[in-house]
Formats: sequence, C-alpha cells, structure tokens
Amino acid sequence: MALALNDRVLTEAFGPQQGTALRVKQALMVVLGIIVLAVMAKIKVPVPGSPVAISMGTFAVLTVAAAYGPRLGLATMLGWMIVGMLGFDVFQSSSAEAYGISYMMGSTGGYLVGYVLATLALGYAARAGWDRSVVMMALAMLIGNVLIYVPGVAWLGVLYGFDQPIFAWGLTPFLLGDALKLGLAALLLPGLWKLIGDARK
Repeated sequence: MALALNDRVLTEAFGPQQGTALRVKQALMVVLGIIVLAVMAKIKVPVPGSPVAISMGTFAVLTVAAAYGPRLGLATMLGWMIVGMLGFDVFQSSSAEAYGISYMMGSTGGYLVGYVLATLALGYAARAGWDRSVVMMALAMLIGNVLIYVPGVAWLGVLYGFDQPIFAWGLTPFLLGDALKLGLAALLLPGLWKLIGDARK
C-alpha cells in the first residue's frame, strides 16, 4: 500500500507558510539543523576495539529528518556534509588533523551514506504522519537505523576486509545505545506534536 504523503511535518506547523518569509525560515532551519548535527556528533562514547564510537549523531540525524521532512531534511544533511567536506570539524571523529573528503572516505564514510538514506526514509515517514504515533515513529526510527548500518558495515568491510570482525566493530557494540536513542526519539516527536497541537490539513 502506498503511503499518503499529505501531512505536515513538525517544522511546517509554525511560522510563515508562504512567500519570502517562508524561505527565510527554511534557510534558518537549515543552518540550525547543521549546528545541531555538528554539536550532537561530538557527544560520543568510545568503544574499545572499534574504529567507530557511539555518538548522539544518529539521534540528531533521525530526529532532524523527521522534524524537517524529506526535502528540508535532505538539504540540511547535505549542507552539513558540505561543511565537513570543506574541512570544518563537524563530524563525529573529525579533528584538525583528520577532516574533509579524506575523513569522509574513512571508516565512517558508509554511515554518512546511510545518514542520507535514513533522512529520506524518516522524512517521508513523517510526511505520512508516522511522527504522530509513538509506535509508528519507533518503526520509522528502526528502519532509519537499518539504513544507516547496512552501508556503514558494508563500507567497513570494503576498507578492512570482510574477513575482519566488522560486525563487532561497527554494529553490535552500538545496538543497546541505539535502542535507547530510538526510544527517546520515538517519544520526542509525538510529544512535540501534542504540545503544539495537530497541524494536519
């Protein structure tokens, strides 16, 4: 069954709805989203033996995507990646020594691809109204996590070899933390809708 993509997403429930004022709001939302993604990516917990740390980056990606919708969410995600590509320290493990395209092609490169896929999935799920329900939002977040992990783990295999313990490096250490983040995000969006009221047409 096809999804009915007629619902407003959270950022469309307030502020200007048309004209120049809407464009200004959208531009400001993109800038704010890039800042949120950059800050949350730096909140991380190292995992011994793995080249990838647990961070709040996935929480920010999935939440921004659901709140912004597919188009504004994708613009924000690509904007964040362009900022990182230009050499700014906005990624999880980037630094003054490791940044830009070379960093993006490293161990986290596949996860960045997954972020784009998850952004589209969560954006369209929100457009279909899934962000009003805790259960449906949890399902959308689960799908988003799968879309992040599949290219992420596959890229680790390409870089280090599929004979290496890539699941132990890039998947299993993060499942519990991601489950907690998934639950938090699934509660957050429906909760915000309850605060501002149902803005569906």
